[in-house]
Amino acid sequence: MSATSPYGAVAAATSATQLGPVLEAGGRELARLLARTEERLAEVIGSYGETLAGYAAGTLAAGGKRLRPILVFVCGGAACDPGAEDEPLCDTPAGTALVHAGAAVELLHMATLVHDDVLDRASLRRGRPTVFSSAGRPAATATGDLLFSRAFAELVATNDVDAVRVLSSASSALARGELMQRSDAWRADVSPDRYLERCELKTARLFEAACRLGALLGRPGRSATDALGAFGARIGVAFQIFDDVLDVAGPAERTGKRRGTDLLDGTVTLPLILARRRDRDLRDLDLREVVTDPAQAEAVCDRIALTGALGEARREALHHVAQAKAALSDLELPAGPRGALDLVADGVVERYS
Repeated sequence: MSATSPYGAVAAATSATQLGPVLEAGGRELARLLARTEERLAEVIGSYGETLAGYAAGTLAAGGKRLRPILVFVCGGAACDPGAEDEPLCDTPAGTALVHAGAAVELLHMATLVHDDVLDRASLRRGRPTVFSSAGRPAATATGDLLFSRAFAELVATNDVDAVRVLSSASSALARGELMQRSDAWRADVSPDRYLERCELKTARLFEAACRLGALLGRPGRSATDALGAFGARIGVAFQIFDDVLDVAGPAERTGKRRGTDLLDGTVTLPLILARRRDRDLRDLDLREVVTDPAQAEAVCDRIALTGALGEARREALHHVAQAKAALSDLELPAGPRGALDLVADGVVERYS
């Protein structure tokens, strides 16, 4: 297949993030929907003038692998079995609705990244300067607000009130999760259950929304929304746990940030919680006083790794992956979509492994 085809372009962008096999399983329809979504995202962020478009474009470029739109499309039926005679999904009204939904979840995700960078005073996002660092707090806040509003405008175009409700619920959960994370900053008494509740709100609910939107607007139909939503929620928790593992152990040249970024902004994650149970010195450590620069943060990361907490956290992530797959056990899905979802589930804990 040529490098200029939709499949070739999207596959090249995602193969390094373990999602290349998902595109292979999804085939041409999945790649076409992703390509249309990229075009739609570019249209949206370019429609508000040169200044705001420039700020949003940097966030779009640093946004990563488009995992959430992929979940919309796969749960919407974009992955087909070889030889299926269905009309190409991309050419149907349902396909157009899925593109709007895929763009909506990505815009909401982008908005949270911009706002997180403001709260964390982050200078880089995936190796690129953040809006906060390049344009300041007011511009970054306004950019995030714009992206939030555009996410809901995209879903209005589907004429599906339930779809808007799904994204609205996820947006509220994101805000609650962020408030919980700020409340827990620097604390030494955060429990694993409290951490997992935060993951449910701040990360899993948007994954769940992506899967529910796919079911609502695509081929599976509304009867499949609960099972696919449960799949997305478990995948979201696993994704966040492993993201936190990568903050301690991931290579900076591939994650786009130095190890220990969470420690520097006071975010208490599962690896730290588990390490404190194993290492008395870590348990007694006042991170606010000790972790004041990147070199110190990396030193604490090394100490966390020595406790074996990273392996325990990864096993917890794999437990949620298993739960995600179990949520689909009673759902009648063709082999194509089911295989693609299994690959997504496995991929969230295989990044940089």
